[in-house]
Amino acid sequence: MDYRQHRLDYCQFLIASQINYTQTYLADHNDSYSHDSMNRFLRLDKLTPRTIWENVRDDVVPSEQGYVLCDDVVLDKRHSREAHLVRRQWSGNEKRVIYPLCQNVECRSFQIVS
Repeated sequence: MDYRQHRLDYCQFLIASQINYTQTYLADHNDSYSHDSMNRFLRLDKLTPRTIWENVRDDVVPSEQGYVLCDDVVLDKRHSREAHLVRRQWSGNEKRVIYPLCQNVECRSFQIVS
């Protein structure tokens, strides 16, 4: 498994995708990856904030009137205790521990236009 290529492809997928950031969606639109292979990669590799920034900084236009907003998304799968990769995790939205299937980090840049 070429981790550098997986990382690059995954970061580019996160940048390019406008509607869906799931591993299944990536596998459906890229013949090089299956859901399981991307899942294995994400479980073993650690995408640090530095790594993400190195992959997106060229796409961010600096502006004193602009913002980059990042937020993590926990998908609630409370009825999926038998599914692989489900583990208990705190949900700020639910204010309790839930069984999420995955956690994604979404970043968007906004520029104030007058």
